[in-house]
Amino acid sequence: MNMKKFINAPETITDEELVGLGLAYPDILDVDGHLVISKDLADADRVTIVTYGGSGHEPAQAGFVGKGMLDVQAVGDIFAAPNGKLVFDAMKLADKGHGVLLLTLNYAGDQLAGKQAMKLAQKAGLNVRQVVTGEEIQYDPNGEDNKRGLAGAVALYHIAAAAAREGKSLDEVADLAQRYADNMASITVKSTDATHPQNGMSFGDLGETDLMEIGAGQHGEGGGIRVPMSSSKETVALVAEALCKNLELKAGDKAFVMINGCGATTMMEMLVLFKDTVEFLKAKDIEVVGSMVGEILTVQEAGGFQMNIAKWDEEFTRLWNTPCHTPAFSKE
Repeated sequence: MNMKKFINAPETITDEELVGLGLAYPDILDVDGHLVISKDLADADRVTIVTYGGSGHEPAQAGFVGKGMLDVQAVGDIFAAPNGKLVFDAMKLADKGHGVLLLTLNYAGDQLAGKQAMKLAQKAGLNVRQVVTGEEIQYDPNGEDNKRGLAGAVALYHIAAAAAREGKSLDEVADLAQRYADNMASITVKSTDATHPQNGMSFGDLGETDLMEIGAGQHGEGGGIRVPMSSSKETVALVAEALCKNLELKAGDKAFVMINGCGATTMMEMLVLFKDTVEFLKAKDIEVVGSMVGEILTVQEAGGFQMNIAKWDEEFTRLWNTPCHTPAFSKE
């Protein structure tokens, strides 16, 4: 397939990207090989937050390293988890004597790397806790319940980091992170396919159809149900209803809503989707008290979006409204 991307060599994309990240945001982070390190870590006297994952999903996850979010991210090659030793190195670097929270997205490679890293950390005597996010819900009743980790993890980064900055213990921060993970749900809606930037291969054949796939996998894994392409309002009604049912949201509840663009979806479309989601929830007397809209966790130039809804309480709302400063997301 003819691939049109501004790269130099397929085998050096991740290395060059990370060098560029360090050059672009020297006031926020440092880059050491495949470790992205917050400048805020140097003076941290608290629990620290570490995550890891493959490149190719920009701005996630390295774009959320900085003050009030991630302290260190270990970066793997495109769509591939880093090895467990690098994840352990990230935790060892992050340790400031108060414990380290490792946040993992639920994918086979990430889970394996996390298990290896946790074994190494425990052997080294580090005080570590791990929380796994897998907020994807099953949309197709006849499909697999994959529980994949999606963009909802990014909001969790800020919630957990804010709790750590308040001086909470590792167990308190980890328990809060787990409670947040248990109170969020996501679905991906895919409209066109991505192209692998190293080999030009398409992630599927959806782009050749007039269909969209609800419950699609990020990397073309499938697992969703294909239906005719629909309007924003019609699509939101399907997806938001499924998420509300899963979370058991009811009148009077407060919610966080994220509309994450998969890479090729325009901001215009995302804002229309967000507007329709807020109106859908308002009709159920559910108040949206926090939000993120934009490209957060992408898959190259895939078309479509992820909708993430979380059931919030006063603690989540308070923590969300604390300052943070990263390349991809800031709050004053």
